[in-house]
Amino acid sequence: MPTSPDATGYDLAVIGAGPAGLAGAVAAADRGLRCALLDAGARPGGQYYRHPAPELRAARPDRLHHHWSTFIGLADRLAAHRQAGRIELLSGRHVFLLEAEQGGDAAGRSAWRLHVTTGERTGHLRAAAVLLATGAYERQLPFPGWTLPGVVTAGGAQAMLKAGLVLPGRRIVVAGSGPLLLAAAASLTAAGAQVPAVVEAGDYLGYARRPGVLAAVPGKLGEGVTHGVALARHAVRLRRASAVIEAHGTEQVTAVTVARLDADWRPVAGTERRIACDALAVGHGLVPQLELATELGAETRTVPDGTLALRVDARQRTTVPGLWAAGETCGVGGAELALAEGELAALAIAGEPAPSGALLARRRRLRGFAELMAAAHRPGAGWPGWLRPDTEVCRCEEVPAQRITEAVEELGATDARTVKLLTRAGMGWCQGRMCGPAVAALAGTLEPAADRRPLSCPVRLGDLAQLP
Repeated sequence: MPTSPDATGYDLAVIGAGPAGLAGAVAAADRGLRCALLDAGARPGGQYYRHPAPELRAARPDRLHHHWSTFIGLADRLAAHRQAGRIELLSGRHVFLLEAEQGGDAAGRSAWRLHVTTGERTGHLRAAAVLLATGAYERQLPFPGWTLPGVVTAGGAQAMLKAGLVLPGRRIVVAGSGPLLLAAAASLTAAGAQVPAVVEAGDYLGYARRPGVLAAVPGKLGEGVTHGVALARHAVRLRRASAVIEAHGTEQVTAVTVARLDADWRPVAGTERRIACDALAVGHGLVPQLELATELGAETRTVPDGTLALRVDARQRTTVPGLWAAGETCGVGGAELALAEGELAALAIAGEPAPSGALLARRRRLRGFAELMAAAHRPGAGWPGWLRPDTEVCRCEEVPAQRITEAVEELGATDARTVKLLTRAGMGWCQGRMCGPAVAALAGTLEPAADRRPLSCPVRLGDLAQLP
């Protein structure tokens, strides 16, 4: 396991090699900083630029991505900096603990110790500054049958296609809420899948409430039109203000029931319709991954979609000295916003003055659109109306909705943490990443709470015992 190569370590450690992390690392190296770029994946690119393994010999990986040329440019710059010794790429690494060292480094700067694991080995490295670009994970809202084989997340369906060149099925319903659905459906149809319906719980009217924000990002409108044309060409039906309220099957999913929703996302009786399928790709937006920062006490803000994001200033500084953040950790907004924020953070870390207005203006426009998008796809309070008492909410620990309801109504639980202690919901392998938002909603939690945990991923006890 690599450790810092000298007494002072790196000038900058970038955690996450997606769009924000790549942009931040290469921009910092452009300005002479020595950087470590760490990522859990085998290759840089993150979820957005996930691409097939070389042994698959994909002839046209660019057909699975938007703005592929942007990634190629970043990859070329990364390769040049690696050859020059300015960036060390550490793939397959999870940073499980981030510590601020007492007294800083020899130059008096703040210094960080990053504890890293591959799952088999642990080690550490030191850096004067840290840029968090850890991205996000998908938000899932449970419903009867969501644990059946063939039910995958919308992002998971795209990951299977981009990384493995495989489809989760041949006839795939895409459902949930958020712009990822249109992109996923377009990719699946382009790869040869039949998509009988895209089932969107929102109604898109939220976008119309701020036309100026939309007009400021014509590229986003263009992407939406492109997806719409592609879906129309494949006769994909878009069902707005609707949701999959049940998946059917025994060995695997064979059909889903779709129903109209009212303004609070409650199913409207009498509107149910069954659609045959052999796979379901479902997701309700993304949740920023913040564990490393919130454990250090970094302040957060509530995003209009009800999730939490890190609070940063105009230069992407968090409220923890020496810690910067960019991309989805600051609120989900897409690759273009992540690229801009990664570059802004790198300029600040390198000690350069605020950049020209173009970069700041692009960040402002894209962040404005991100907030509008979040508000338009915020889950309605009535979605638990999809559940039955025996519907599993926590898949890892097999906790049904009835046990959570009992914890709240009979045992007095008032928040997700208490529900967790009483039912084990959230104690499994995913540590609440899959069920956390649902458990909090069922517990009646009105405001989201920062996810505080001492370790950001599973670590062996023997490795913990060796920590200084």
